[in-house]
Amino acid sequence: MKRITVILMMLFSLTMGFGVASCSPDDDPVTEQLPTPNPIPNPDPNMKPPGTSNQIKITVDSSSFTATLQDNPTTNAFKKLLPMTINMSELNNNEKYYSLPNSLPTNASNPGTIQNGDLMLYGTSTLVLFYKTFSTSYSYSKIGRVDTPSGLQTALGSNSVTVTLELQ
Repeated sequence: MKRITVILMMLFSLTMGFGVASCSPDDDPVTEQLPTPNPIPNPDPNMKPPGTSNQIKITVDSSSFTATLQDNPTTNAFKKLLPMTINMSELNNNEKYYSLPNSLPTNASNPGTIQNGDLMLYGTSTLVLFYKTFSTSYSYSKIGRVDTPSGLQTALGSNSVTVTLELQ
């Protein structure tokens, strides 16, 4: 029994000796710096972070249009709703409209003339896409404008229509 105790004491001493010999103050595992991994490169250097684009794609059936957005609180709140696919109703033979589920901030003014391709907010929650140019006495908050509205009237037609709006 005495022999086993001596052997165990020797093993314990050897184990402690190796443990102390392998550590030094410079090898503190808590402060050791690991190499920093290389960040994943952005596959498209022109790609903007989500929500910062100033253009949207408007799709009606097989027709697509690009619209440039205003830089204002109404548009910033609107962009947070995108992408969306909505059923826009016909009104006055010159516009499609959709009632948003929530109010957006507004800064309404009378534009005097509505242009074909204007995308605006009427009141606090009615999204309006105009497909004809005409004079108006109503006030709207500007959201954006279709860059090339040629063919917009034909694409929207004369009835309710499904429209998809998404950031580009």
